[in-house]
Order: sequence, then structure tokens, then C-alpha cells
Amino acid sequence: MNYCPNTGHEISGMLSDIGIGSIEELFSRIPGDIRTKKFEIPAGKTEPEVLNLLKKYAGQNAINLHSFLGGGAYDHYIPAAVDSLAGRSEFSTAYTPYQGECSQGTLQALFEYQTAMCSITGMDVSNASLYDGASALSEAALMAIRATGRSVIRIDNGVNPFYSRVLKTYLHGRPVTNDMKPDKDTAALIVQNPDFFGNIRDYSKLSHDAHQAGALLIMSVYPVSLGILKKPSEMDADIATGDGQSLGIPLSFGGPSFGFITSKKGLIRNIPGRIVGETTDRNGVRGYVLTLQAREQHIRRQKATSNICSNQSLCALRAVIFLSLLGKEGFRELAELNYSKSEFLKGLVTNIKDVKIFNSSPTFNEFTIELPAGAEAVEKKMREKGYLAGLPLGKLYPDNPGMGKMLLTAVTENRTREEMEGFAACLEESL
Repeated sequence: MNYCPNTGHEISGMLSDIGIGSIEELFSRIPGDIRTKKFEIPAGKTEPEVLNLLKKYAGQNAINLHSFLGGGAYDHYIPAAVDSLAGRSEFSTAYTPYQGECSQGTLQALFEYQTAMCSITGMDVSNASLYDGASALSEAALMAIRATGRSVIRIDNGVNPFYSRVLKTYLHGRPVTNDMKPDKDTAALIVQNPDFFGNIRDYSKLSHDAHQAGALLIMSVYPVSLGILKKPSEMDADIATGDGQSLGIPLSFGGPSFGFITSKKGLIRNIPGRIVGETTDRNGVRGYVLTLQAREQHIRRQKATSNICSNQSLCALRAVIFLSLLGKEGFRELAELNYSKSEFLKGLVTNIKDVKIFNSSPTFNEFTIELPAGAEAVEKKMREKGYLAGLPLGKLYPDNPGMGKMLLTAVTENRTREEMEGFAACLEESL
């Protein structure tokens, strides 16, 4: 017997109150060709039966593959202390820190998070995180539009295509173009470093051109790479964003993660979401509060800087714990491991007949392999042999036939020499 929370009498009463005679009439405005004809709801099961069923489904997950998959989410090592500390009930059960007197631990952790993000990006200010990298980039574009009073956003073709799609949804009705030449109507130029194909770029010249035209430069970055690459601030970027999944967040079959957004000090009042500040009370005792944020941010949406109402605080907490455990030298060592291991695999791949590295620029830990035939078929063969070889790019760029041969491959510190040698051998066999 299926559980239904409302009795027939209650349902009749609700339908009567809204002036209709049946549930069918309630859904009558939905066109018949798209309306669900019936619900295949199985009979109820006991708790042991449900657990066994879930174990069966979970057993279908392929969890023993050697992962070289990237494209915005990466298989990094997470120290056990991250899970232990972030799992403390003081953090894991906390919700919103509106009442500062009750939330000093959460507020201080978020303040430390903001400090850490400013440190690795070189920017002046940070908020207390956002949903993910895509929404952070889109919010940065809205920041630029507010700050400049201009309407045109110019986004480089090297930006993650998933991020580009979210951006265009956010900016529906506003002009978005891939032409990177700034003019008097340009609010911002958007770039990514390393870009989606793995190329490392220096955008200092582009930043200068943007500022000469009165526009801003927004840079989406892979945070781990900042252990050895130029910081956004060193290229005079105005806003730096990204996804924090690589900072202590497990892949978890797709999420959750968190987005970060940092900027120059002059843009602080345009930053969306929450900002935590440090202060002292009347007795001179240090304390933490939400600052530079009006209450309408949460209850008067039409007046708000942003309608972001979740900042993934627990994920941001994991990031600051992760960064604190590594420290400055550990963070640099992590980046160096990712770079050096990637270079090792690139060397193995270039020795395979008819296989090329597509990148003309240096790369960090991700690069694009150009195969002699379709990348999707090769990826499938390698997956069947135990290797997640990467992301075939054909479906992401349907208007460019040449992309069907491209495979985006990532190497993190988790990949061993044996795995990389096995990858190269498997790739050669799968061509």
C-alpha cells in the first residue's frame, strides 16, 4: 500500500477552496501531449528491502577506474583531517549565521576562508562563497555590468563551455559575444586560466586593453594551479572566480562543490552573497559579523545585489581546512606534483604513433590529445579496460567537426607512474 498524506476528504476540501472539482482539472492547463499519463510507483517495501535495493544500485557504480577525467572536476587527494574536522556537529548542523552572537565559530571559519581565497588569488576581497564555479563566473559578469553601467560581456572561446552556457542563461536578453575586442559598451572581458583545453596564458596585455577601454577583466581560475602560476592579481584582473572542488571537496558523483569570487577592493559593494567581517565589541573583544550587506539581500529580492541565497558554507569550510593543512609550501608542492606528472604523461602520449598533443602553449595538469580517429570510441574502449581516459570534446563543440578527435585528459597528484604507463599502453591498444 502506498502512503498518501492527505485523506479524500482533505483533498476535496482543498479543491473546493480553489474552485475546481477534481485533481485532473487542477492539471488541465498542462498540454495533453506532455502530461504524464501514469506514475509507475512500485508497491511499498520494508526497510531491509529498501536497503538491499539501494546496495544493488550502488554496486552498479564503477568505483575502481583509474581516473584521468577533468574538464572542471578533478580527483585530488583529501587528507583525513578534512572529513574529521568538517564533520564536527558545530559545523555540520549550522545553517545561517544571521545571529552573530550564536555563530562566532561559523563566522570565524568563513572569515578565514575569505582570507585564504584572497591569499591564493592575490585579490583584495572575497565573499563567503557561492554555489559553484559557473554561477560565480556569472555573478562576476553581473558585478561588471553594475560597476561599469555597460551591457556587453565578451567571453573567450577558451572558457569552460558549461560555464558559458550558465552565463548566457544568467544574462538572457543581454549581449554576450566571443569577440574579445573591447569597446565603449563593453562591461567586461572574461577569460580562463588555464583555459578549458589546458593552455596556460598570460592575460596582462588583455587586461591593459580592457582597462584602456574602461572595461573590467574577469578571470576564471583553477585554484590548485595558483600554487605555481601567476595569480590573477599579477595580471591586473579585476575579478577572479572559480570552482573550489579541487580544494578538499570529493567528486561524489557530481557534487556538491562551491564557487569562489574575489575582486579588487573598489568592487566590494558589488560582490553578491555574504561577506564576513572582523570587529571588536564594546569590551574590545574580537568578534565576527556579516557586513556590507543589507537585510533585503534575503527578504527584498528586487532590491538585492544578487538572489544567491546559499553559499555552500560547509564546502567552503572544507576548503579552508584543506588549505590550512597544506600551508604555503604544501600548496606549492601540490601544484608542482600536478604539473610534473602531467608533463610525464604528455611525454608518453607523444611517443604513440599518430597521436599528438593539441596544445601549442604550456599546460598545467590538463591537456588535449588529438587522436587519429573519434575520441568518443577510444574513450569507451579505455573505460572498458579500467581507464577513465578523459572528456571527448566532440559533443561540446558540435559546430567544429575537428573536435571529434579531441580528448581532454587530466593528471592529478593521485595518479601513479604505473597508472600513467598503463594509460599510455591502453591508449595505444584502443586506437
